[in-house]
Amino acid sequence: MTRDEEFQELRPLLFSIAYRILGSVAEAEDAVQETWLRYEASATVPDSPKAFLSSVVTHVSINVLRSARVRREEYVGPWLPEPLLTDPYDDPQRSAELADSVSMAALLLLERLSPLERAVFVLREVFGFGFPEVASAVERSEAACRQLAVRARRHMNEGRPRFEADRRERRELAGRFLDAFREGDVGALAEMLAADVQMVSDSGGKAPQWGKGVAGAANVLRLLTAMSGPLAAVGVTVEPHGMNGQPGAIFRDPDGRILNTWTIDVLDGRVQAVRTVINPDKLAHLGPVADAWAVSRAANAHRHGTPGRAE
Repeated sequence: MTRDEEFQELRPLLFSIAYRILGSVAEAEDAVQETWLRYEASATVPDSPKAFLSSVVTHVSINVLRSARVRREEYVGPWLPEPLLTDPYDDPQRSAELADSVSMAALLLLERLSPLERAVFVLREVFGFGFPEVASAVERSEAACRQLAVRARRHMNEGRPRFEADRRERRELAGRFLDAFREGDVGALAEMLAADVQMVSDSGGKAPQWGKGVAGAANVLRLLTAMSGPLAAVGVTVEPHGMNGQPGAIFRDPDGRILNTWTIDVLDGRVQAVRTVINPDKLAHLGPVADAWAVSRAANAHRHGTPGRAE
């Protein structure tokens, strides 16, 4: 097998590691490309390409994360990870860990860890790497990595939501929730919202801010019902779609361009959180992006009695 073939075979794993460390599709893809350049330029042939490449992409991702954190501190409004439609890496023996770790909730918990804790947790707890490989990847001793793993696991367990319903039940409830939203069915929406439900929107200051930090069933219900009719009236469609291993949706403008995404957390038969990504920079990898400002203007015009189609 050639070096290029080895790399292409491992690319899904490398991207999946980088995405969990970085929470960004674009940055993860850049980290994978940098890993290839280093592999291509390396004069030595590693005994284990998987261990070598995983180590390199982890090291690159840690460096990127350290610089990205400065930008995230200056980010306008709430920061959410870039939505991921499908995880390219599949391992049936670790399917539960992989699915849980790519959810928006888990990625936001990972944001609270230091870059080293985050990398150790991803390699050890998510992908099942041995401590010798983890130590090589983060350039620390095995003993230090074990301590980092204990701290990371404790922080993650303290804050991690427990999605007790099985995937089919969560998907079905999310489907009913989206149907009720499209139809403006206030009663059905109210029945499905948890008392402490939250709705958070990430616009990055580059799109209208929908649902910035809205909490509580009454407030979220008010926002959802205010949005539903005007968006439908201007031709916005809601397409159910798995997002970050969770139920979710893609909103499209009348021309089919992506307006925003939703991920929906479900627990105990209720919607616990709705996370909206509307920042166009975070949607570009999904396809052509809508002009959210134009859609918002059209929706507001309809709301105030001067209906019009989104531009």
